This record gives sequence, structure tokens and C-alpha cells, in this order.
Amino acid sequence: MKLAGKVAFITGAARGQGRSHAVTLAAEGADIIAVDLCAPLDTVGYPLATEEDLAETVRQVEALDRRIVARVADVRDTAGLRAAVDEGVAELGRLDIVAANAGILSSGSTQELTEAAWREMIDVNLSGVWRTCKVAIPHVIAGGRGGSLILTSSVAGLKSYPNVGHYVAAKHGVVGLARTLATELGPYGIRVNTVNPTQVDTDMIQNDVMYHLFVPDEDNPTKEQFAAASRATGLLPVDWIESRDVSEVVLFLASDAARYLTGIALPIDAGATLR
Repeated sequence: MKLAGKVAFITGAARGQGRSHAVTLAAEGADIIAVDLCAPLDTVGYPLATEEDLAETVRQVEALDRRIVARVADVRDTAGLRAAVDEGVAELGRLDIVAANAGILSSGSTQELTEAAWREMIDVNLSGVWRTCKVAIPHVIAGGRGGSLILTSSVAGLKSYPNVGHYVAAKHGVVGLARTLATELGPYGIRVNTVNPTQVDTDMIQNDVMYHLFVPDEDNPTKEQFAAASRATGLLPVDWIESRDVSEVVLFLASDAARYLTGIALPIDAGATLR
């Protein structure tokens, strides 16, 4: 029980990596504050999580005999996000860990991106991470025993990719934000790091938008064609990694095993940053 007595706040917790983080941290003793938008976004071409998905996260955490406070909240809305965190801390007693995981993906050449697509990407994937930290940090400081903020970036936060310039810009921004927060929060014993995954087997990549991005010369690319293209981006012979692979690193960064790690960008990429 590496996280016994601790409370973790997780955004984008209804499914995918967010749910995996919630369940993994709960299995190690943490209670959970979970939020998700649970609604579609106009610029995102694949279905986003639902309230039923968030309810399933609650069910899985409670099955581990841990407490969870789950709320529908939008990382673009500071007031709503703050209310969710405040309610969670009021019920669970404290806040020690933040996993700023919520994110979206869309695509288009940089010069052809619409204003709406650019704005929504930055607002969710970068400004949403900042808002998450903004509303959570006062509670972590108030706890008086340090803490760990883990911000979800991407391999695209460490290198460039074509046709996702807004995503690359946002994820690079998350790395810069984490390094600045690490500098500011070090005196409080609060560590701040990013996880930088390659393709993770979630709804964010298993859709036609991603298939066309990786296999642009096919009119109707298949999952198998995408798998081959995805595998070629790394050094290890895997098509993509699993949410659990990221969650294990989030657990490490949240735990005392990483007590002297701060300000780092940690690739979970099967070697993709070396390509």
C-alpha cells in the first residue's frame, strides 16, 4: 500500500488512462477525486467519455474498498474545477497527488487548422492542465507534507510530428509548465513531473482520425495498417502501449520511491524519442 492515507485528484478519469490511473492508485491505498467532462467537443472527431463511463470508474475504485468523489467538470472552467476539488477535499480530508490527465486529439496541417480547433486544443491540453494545478496546489500545500503533481504530456511534448501542430505545441507547453511549477513548489516539498507516452491503446488513438493520420495514403485505413505504422515509430516491437504502462509510472512518481525526482519529463515511448 504505497499510497496509504493519501488522496489523488485525477482529471479525464472516466475512461482510458484516467480510469487506469484511478484504479492503480486506489489499489495502492489512495482515495480518489475524479473528474471528467463527459460530453462531446465540436473539434474532436471521436466519441468522448460519458457519465456512464465515469460511473464505471467509481464502481472499480469502490470495488477496491477505497473512497471516491466523482464529479462532471470541465478543465476549461476554473470555477467548476475548483468546486469539484473543494468538495472532494472536504469529504476525503486532504490532497496529496494530482494527475492532470485530461486531453483531446484532433488533426490538420498547421496552416489549415481552424481557429476553433487551435483554441480548443490549447484550452484543454495546456490551459486545462494549468487550471487543474491552480485549483489543486493550495490544498496540497495546506496538507503540509509535500506532494506530487504528475502532468500528462506526450512524446509530442519532446519532438515534432506533422499535422498535429496544435497538439505538439500544447504538449511542449505542459513540459515547460511542469518545470516552472517544480521550481516554484520545491520549497514546499512538492514534486512536479510529466509523463510522456507514445501511442496508448485508448479511444483517443483507436479511431479513424488517428488511422488517417498514420496511414495518410489509404482512403480507409484499417486498425492493422495503423498498428504497423504505429509500431514503426518506436524501437521496441510493440504496436502501442497500454494504459496500465502509463499508470505504473504515475504510481512511481506519486510514491516515495520517486521522492527526489522533480522537473523531469519521463518518456514511456518504446524508444520513439530516439527515432
